[in-house]
Amino acid sequence: MCTSIIEIAPAEGMAKRGDEWFPLTQSVVAYDHARHAPLGDVITLDFFNTSLDPGARAGVELTLDSAKALRAALDRAIAAAEFEEAEVRGKGAVPVLVRAA
Repeated sequence: MCTSIIEIAPAEGMAKRGDEWFPLTQSVVAYDHARHAPLGDVITLDFFNTSLDPGARAGVELTLDSAKALRAALDRAIAAAEFEEAEVRGKGAVPVLVRAA
């Protein structure tokens, strides 16, 4: 039985197929029967460029536990990146005045 659980979001980045990289335009997250992995239902991540041929796709099938671990890793990496951007690189950091001695 198909679950019809699908979430679509715009994507900006790059994906690789074979030896070439292509720009992304869309990401799809779904929960359904595995098509390739020898598993039951899986979280499928698909990254596409909708203006290229159907082969312009990078796909992954993950168990729910693997998808949860990936989500947690993404949350940690995003939090660290946001801190890096805001605090370390000065995007939102309070300027520090340096006084001559």
